[in-house]
Amino acid sequence: MSSKTAQLNELIEITRDGKRFYQHAHEEVQDIRLQALFRDMVRAKTEVIDALTVKVAANQSEPASGGTLLGKLRQVYADTRATLAKDEEAAYVAQLEEAEDRILHAFEDALESAENDVRVLLAVEMPKVRACHDRMRALKQEMN
Repeated sequence: MSSKTAQLNELIEITRDGKRFYQHAHEEVQDIRLQALFRDMVRAKTEVIDALTVKVAANQSEPASGGTLLGKLRQVYADTRATLAKDEEAAYVAQLEEAEDRILHAFEDALESAENDVRVLLAVEMPKVRACHDRMRALKQEMN
């Protein structure tokens, strides 16, 4: 596997962690506005994953199909915090915002070190990644 493919697969896994976390949080919260937001975020993550997957496949490599252990641990931690918190929804939003930080930083790091063809792809996807991050940060600040 080339370093380019490894880098893209790592981004796929991290983004998939976020997608799965939003799907899980959608099932856990009762607020219909949050459920709608989480569905939007799942859609955005799916678009990014699909774009990265196409690039990996174009390099005659196998796209990552799973997530990361850290992503699963964050989800379990969020469930625990939400159970113990007075405001379950705020607990999920706070943890989702941290997941967005992780995704954004991974994309920023990859953008700095990527080869030209990957850099172009990441530059196209970066506005979606940043928009998701900014939406969750604003929501977290609003809820605090």
